[in-house]
Amino acid sequence: MELPENLSRIESLLQIMAKLRDPDGGCPWDLEQNFATIAPYTIEEAYEVADAIELGDMDELRDELGDLLLQVVFHAQMADEAKVFAFGDVVRAICEKMIRRHPHVFGNEEARAAGTVSTRWEEIKAEEKTAKGKPIGASLLDDVPMALPSLTRALKLQKRAAGVGFDWPSTDNVLDKLNEEMLELSHELAKGGDKDRLEDEFGDILFVYANLARHLEIDPEAALRRTNAKFRRRFGRIEEKLAAQGRALTDSNLEEMDAMWNEAKREERE
Repeated sequence: MELPENLSRIESLLQIMAKLRDPDGGCPWDLEQNFATIAPYTIEEAYEVADAIELGDMDELRDELGDLLLQVVFHAQMADEAKVFAFGDVVRAICEKMIRRHPHVFGNEEARAAGTVSTRWEEIKAEEKTAKGKPIGASLLDDVPMALPSLTRALKLQKRAAGVGFDWPSTDNVLDKLNEEMLELSHELAKGGDKDRLEDEFGDILFVYANLARHLEIDPEAALRRTNAKFRRRFGRIEEKLAAQGRALTDSNLEEMDAMWNEAKREERE
């Protein structure tokens, strides 16, 4: 295969992927893959895109978006080989969906004037479900993907329920519920801490925290990623300070490390 002349065109990536999957001279690793084995990489690449955005690294973001695009092309190539759909079908499907879900942009004047964007969006999604033959009695929550990170899935479940009025009116109500759930966890601990019950109560607390994040218009995953990075940064300062003294972490103790942590915290704020 001759290399494509213009590597900026999507057709070039499609040709490269097709060659990688070609039984005659393709890549053995790529040929061994299927939808299930590639799915974890797809999820991982999406997280790496989020990391690049969090770091504000545009060069890295460009590269990670390319890696994510490759995942779409990889899945489409396997589907094409199975004769179920091709990359063009993926592009057409999302184009049709965006046009259909944005009548306020692509529709006539009447469509542009009708209803709020968020309300109409949910109505159109419901119409799409019906058109796909989803059972009339199907739950509103059925199509919230199970594979989502748990905090993100909690957020989506709550948002979907809130769309039909199942929601607390204010953050005060959420905080009250959070205090209630914390008290229930304390009671379980006082009773001896059955692991199954503790896990159940702890899950309730996380679910309410996700709800609080939604009311505060905060992405809980992004907030936790930010805190993880902060923890990693400050713990790294402890390691650096000890290394400068020729010492390892095991040569220190909690009291000293906590003091170094607080010092690193002050340094960040200055």
